[in-house]
Amino acid sequence: MCHTCQVTTTTISRPVCILGLGLIGGSLLRDLTASEHPTFGFNRSPSGAKAALEEGFDVSSSLPDVLQRAEVENALIVLATPMPAIASLLNALEKHAPNCGFTDVVSVKSEVYELVCEHGMQDRYVGGHPMAGTADSGWSASQRNLFQGAAWVVTFDHAFKGQASERWIRLWEDVVRMAARVGAEVIPSRVQHHDAAVARISHLPHLLAEALAIVGDNGGALALSLAAGSFRDGTRVAGSNPSLVRAMCETNHAALLTALDEAITLLVDARANLAAAKPSVEELVDAGYRSRIRYEARSGGRKNINEISHRPVLRFQPGTDGWINQLIQAEDLGARIEVF
Repeated sequence: MCHTCQVTTTTISRPVCILGLGLIGGSLLRDLTASEHPTFGFNRSPSGAKAALEEGFDVSSSLPDVLQRAEVENALIVLATPMPAIASLLNALEKHAPNCGFTDVVSVKSEVYELVCEHGMQDRYVGGHPMAGTADSGWSASQRNLFQGAAWVVTFDHAFKGQASERWIRLWEDVVRMAARVGAEVIPSRVQHHDAAVARISHLPHLLAEALAIVGDNGGALALSLAAGSFRDGTRVAGSNPSLVRAMCETNHAALLTALDEAITLLVDARANLAAAKPSVEELVDAGYRSRIRYEARSGGRKNINEISHRPVLRFQPGTDGWINQLIQAEDLGARIEVF
């Protein structure tokens, strides 16, 4: 894979062990293996594990065996399952891999961090969330280059609280390098700030897509026959696995309520303007257009997946004086980071 656009060192100092080989975990396994980094994984479904094995990947359906191997090899463990499975995985890590550092790819960070702290495992945990995916799930949905050019959030609450050991800093670096190795752009964030942001740009779109799908379907056969690009694109994520959508939206309910209230206010205002003597949606449409242009200026405009985005970039060396302040600055700017 091409790293010419990346300054970040992509050499991970330890093997990677991925627990859960669905869309995200499976795609990560494919990319890391293709980059010739030692990577192995676990999939709860024997059929999924068999399918991965038949494609030549180092995969097992035995969680204890995989975790014991991770402990022996001092692997970086990636929790790539839905939120409801995280608690049981943390218990398994305590039992079978008590010294391994780990990260995750769950779309809500606060609840994961709380569980990690309850287990007293925060000194070997760095949160992560790749902003990539499709409406499909399972090993069969996994693909190469899923993360190319995508944002990958890496959290730093442990360092912000002044508790970061040298071991934790090296773990944090490896998580950043892993994301960069598969072509992602790393954006640092604290867990609560992350959850507030994704409620607006990830979880709310799911609710709006579900509502739009229902309204369109209620129009009957004619409406569905006439539906074209705007309806297809607006309802795409309504085709996601309902249990996965529920897990992320319900887990992040507090932040999602704030975003949902804003959306409802905008729609109520639009309805009032449409019901006026001179119907108009000018205010909503003009404001929405300007917001879309700002989004495109930040992350759009790429002609192919190998181009970097227009996000600002900050470069620094983890563990040096002032590096936490640089992380906070990057978070405030929504900047990607490059470490050396």
